[in-house]
Amino acid sequence: MNKLFTNFIIIVMLISLVSCSYKPIFSERSYNFEINEIKFAGEDDVNKIIKKNLKLIKKNKEREVKEYNIFITTTKQKKIISKDTKGDPLKFELIITSIYQINDQSKKIKVNKITKKNIYNNNSDKFQLEKNEKIIIENLSERISEIMISSIIDLNDN
Repeated sequence: MNKLFTNFIIIVMLISLVSCSYKPIFSERSYNFEINEIKFAGEDDVNKIIKKNLKLIKKNKEREVKEYNIFITTTKQKKIISKDTKGDPLKFELIITSIYQINDQSKKIKVNKITKKNIYNNNSDKFQLEKNEKIIIENLSERISEIMISSIIDLNDN
């Protein structure tokens, strides 16, 4: 009985692992443009996440494609939203702003500004607070990069 139960658990685990097929949104599709050069200024942790997501765009080798250069400047700001009676912070707001410029062969095509915000509670455990802030930064940065990719797609469709 115990051996049968163990075999059943192993089979269920194998099926669940094999059937899971996570794929990033923008990685599978082939676009009729490519990003030649990406230059960054500002917040390194935000820029790394944006760069990772922009690198997911696969180059289309079947036909001639438009080439774009992107220049991105990011800022990160942490504000105290509310305080308790002692003056200690209760809630924070994290604001990430990205200004990006899309160039086509040294000609400026589009300049856009994206601002994403998130409000979160303070935590007495500073390690946990820092961990939560990293997760928030990652989520906001991914949303910003998705908006950038969508704007390039829209630009290229016109």
